[in-house]
Amino acid sequence: LGVKESHQMTIFRILAAILHLGNLEIQGERDGEACSVSSEDEHLSNFCSLLGVEHSQMLRWLCHRK
Repeated sequence: LGVKESHQMTIFRILAAILHLGNLEIQGERDGEACSVSSEDEHLSNFCSLLGVEHSQMLRWLCHRK
């Protein structure tokens, strides 16, 4: 398709991160009013490393509505 190899690798990294995010286990709490994610979840770690985002911030914002 004429996509440069560097762009292909970026696309593959984003797709891999999305797939890892889909495997994340989110536990509901307080009758569905809150949720939590294990800080040791390997899929969250892989997601953060692939996209270069901070693990603690991603853990927080996955479970907060703002």
